[in-house]
Amino acid sequence: MTFNGYRIRCDYSVSEAIGSIIIWILISLITLGLGLFVMPYYILKGPINRSVLLNASGDEIGKLHVEVDLAAIIGHAVIWVFLTIITLGLAMIVYYPAVVKRLLNGVEIR
Repeated sequence: MTFNGYRIRCDYSVSEAIGSIIIWILISLITLGLGLFVMPYYILKGPINRSVLLNASGDEIGKLHVEVDLAAIIGHAVIWVFLTIITLGLAMIVYYPAVVKRLLNGVEIR
């Protein structure tokens, strides 16, 4: 998909994704599942930070970057932990898109 000739290329490899998932599985086991509320931020941050903006001729003109502040993540996650407990897990359906929105709103092109 292009916009005015600009494209995005992601250099995130499958092995990086598998490594991240394995690490987050271990973290979620150690934290008894509470790590799963922080996981979407870091899982989605990887591909965004490994993406570049290309012009019409394919030259790299910028890199996408998103910074996630652990304090902001925890503040957001605590609210969703309570909502998930109250709704017996149904709030997780809305939580993931909310994380995607927060991350995409924080993307900078450097």
